[in-house]
Amino acid sequence: MNNYGTLFRISTFGESHGPAIGVVIDGCPAGLVIDEVFIQTELDRRKPGQSKITTQRNEDDTFKILSGVFEGKSTGTPIAIVIENQDQRSKDYSHIANTYRPSHADFTYDAKYGFRDYRGGGRSSARETAARVAAGAIAKLLLRTIGVEIQAFVSQVGDLKAPHYTQLDLSKTEDNIVRCPDATTAEKMIALIDQVRLDRDTIGGVVTGVIKNTPVGLGEPVFDKLHAELGKAMLSINAVKGFEYGSGFEGVTLRGSQHNDEFYNDGGKIKTKTNHSGGVQGGISNGEDIYFHVAFKPVATIMQDQPTVDKDGKETTVSGKGRHDPCVVPRAVPIVEAMAALVLADFYLRNKTVKV
Repeated sequence: MNNYGTLFRISTFGESHGPAIGVVIDGCPAGLVIDEVFIQTELDRRKPGQSKITTQRNEDDTFKILSGVFEGKSTGTPIAIVIENQDQRSKDYSHIANTYRPSHADFTYDAKYGFRDYRGGGRSSARETAARVAAGAIAKLLLRTIGVEIQAFVSQVGDLKAPHYTQLDLSKTEDNIVRCPDATTAEKMIALIDQVRLDRDTIGGVVTGVIKNTPVGLGEPVFDKLHAELGKAMLSINAVKGFEYGSGFEGVTLRGSQHNDEFYNDGGKIKTKTNHSGGVQGGISNGEDIYFHVAFKPVATIMQDQPTVDKDGKETTVSGKGRHDPCVVPRAVPIVEAMAALVLADFYLRNKTVKV
């Protein structure tokens, strides 16, 4: 499926080396001010070629709104956005037309469809996420009207870890090319990624997301739990291998008496003394910060010879060509934010239908 969401719903289209990629957004309320400068800024944060530690593919990622906006505001009808591809080098992929790259979608796409677009991975390419970022920017604009803030940052590269988000000034995330708000850790991360790039290899990392000022009551109690939808959204992003929220796996080391978030009355507002729950209890937001971690694997394309097989099962060797990220996490930050915004915007609209 190429659709996501229930009331705030998106459908993305296009391939990495096709004429364009894009998204149709359905369910955006009428009258929302559509800040096109903000949308472009979000796309610029994700676009390739922005630093020495990202792919050097040259795409402006300039977008066009084809429908659903009049005089700067949403009309309540589908919003169609298109982003033209400008710097495809399809010849870089001719060597894999009949060969399966390790840890890519080549084999599984062939097995499922009996046919695949091998140019840059076609539909499986992370280039598709530009459409999500455009849609996520509009979701962010909607959430701004109720004061919700979404901020993600690089919290880990390899074994280098930044401090907990509560010890960081997240406004400094964009101060460096790796998007880690801790300057000391960021410098080490950049050096590590650059060395990995020189070694013709790749490395993974973690993006942490923080959502502030979430209204109490977003999420459903059974299958559509808020954290479950966040997990689904994050795991749909290319190269993601894991998702945890709140105390996550570390929570298993605590006893219930240590892990429980005790309530207290803060001037008439119910809050919790701790936040091991990560802002979600029973699948529903409780008003505290929602925080989560998204693990990204090392990029599968490496500039080294690797043994593999071709479509006929014959053993052969393949080596990466073209322009690829040595570490995906710096460019993944706006993607994580966008997917979180899509989830929250959808639940916000769904929650408005619950009460009379």
